[in-house]
Amino acid sequence: MRLNRIFCPGPLDEGTEAALPPAGAYHVARVLRMREGAPLVVFDGTGGEYRAEIIRIQGDAVTVKLGAHTPGIAESPLKLTLVQGVSRGERMDWTLQKATELGVNAIAPVLTARSVVRLDEKQAAKKQQHWNAIVIGACEQCGRTRVPNVSTPTTLRNYLGSVKKEGLRLVLSPAAPGSLAGLTSLPAKVELLIGPEGGLDDDELAAARAAGFTPVRLGPRILRTETAAVVALSVLQALWGDLQ
Repeated sequence: MRLNRIFCPGPLDEGTEAALPPAGAYHVARVLRMREGAPLVVFDGTGGEYRAEIIRIQGDAVTVKLGAHTPGIAESPLKLTLVQGVSRGERMDWTLQKATELGVNAIAPVLTARSVVRLDEKQAAKKQQHWNAIVIGACEQCGRTRVPNVSTPTTLRNYLGSVKKEGLRLVLSPAAPGSLAGLTSLPAKVELLIGPEGGLDDDELAAARAAGFTPVRLGPRILRTETAAVVALSVLQALWGDLQ
């Protein structure tokens, strides 16, 4: 039987007790209605997981006893960063959830000229917190033991000017001469830039190229931003990652 998996910030150690965070405790006590003595799996997002047992439930507070540590499933050998133009509402949530399931290591939400969503500093912090919860939930579901980092939303211009290039940089563009599947290099790290609804404008594509991003296309059809992310990440993992 597959055990329920719950994220719990560390540090964790075998044989010790740990209090589940509020979201995890609520899910265990109120949604799953688990009882004292029930087994589950706990992980802190830094790699590996613990077989655990619920030893105390007091209202919405849940305490577990940690058992043996196991390595869990391996991460993909391909280190992926998704630079995603912020899309509206559930589209962005869905994109981040599926990107996590597909093995990205980091997610950088960026605001672009065609982004419908506009965020001030307070709203950006709230969105980042919400997206972190989405990513953690995806890790709990898919079996990952490392939680991807979700950056604070910033403008694409700021991102391009502040993040040092590491590995292969790609930007999706329907007009690109080369296809993603046709790439022949064998990178250890890939940074993938995808625009929001409506894509990136010409100035943004030029800025991305100047920052070392190579334009690539996925195929003959125009895909929605959330579809493009899933397809592109799947292709990358099939070419150089763990979908083989």
